[in-house]
Amino acid sequence: MIDNDTDALRLAITSLSDRVAALEGARNTQTEAMAATGDALWALAGLRERLAEHPSTAKGAVMIVGSVTTPTGAPVEWQQGAGTEGLFEVDWSERAAGFAALAHPVRLELLRHVMSGTTTTSGLAAIESLGTTGQLHHHLRQLLATGWLKQSGRGSYEVPAARAVPLLACLVAVER
Repeated sequence: MIDNDTDALRLAITSLSDRVAALEGARNTQTEAMAATGDALWALAGLRERLAEHPSTAKGAVMIVGSVTTPTGAPVEWQQGAGTEGLFEVDWSERAAGFAALAHPVRLELLRHVMSGTTTTSGLAAIESLGTTGQLHHHLRQLLATGWLKQSGRGSYEVPAARAVPLLACLVAVER
């Protein structure tokens, strides 16, 4: 006799393995295509060309850049760069609140919903995974205080353009 639970588990594992392989294959194909055309590090090449233009970038620079169409159809383009001169000497702990605001799974989910078009308190409160109304307001306050959200009207929120691309860059940065 075959154990139905074991068969179901095998099927689930096989399905997950196939999905992971497809995702990895898609990412590798894209990377290989970019490398084949010599474009794999095109953004880095452009950044390097400009390093000598300012004393703050003589020892290097970092940059966040993106062009995105959100699920609502809104285009967002953003570029932010900074020279690394002095970056290792400043107190990084002053930036902890901004990272801490993103460290809660409900807040990340909340940001995803706002970027996807659910922008009102009442609409967000209807999403069970965001918790009770009190919890929702707590998370909204944390995101507002750190600039990941801004109020676009009474009871209405949006992710500012200056935060949309950095938020997505953070998500990409933590991929393994």
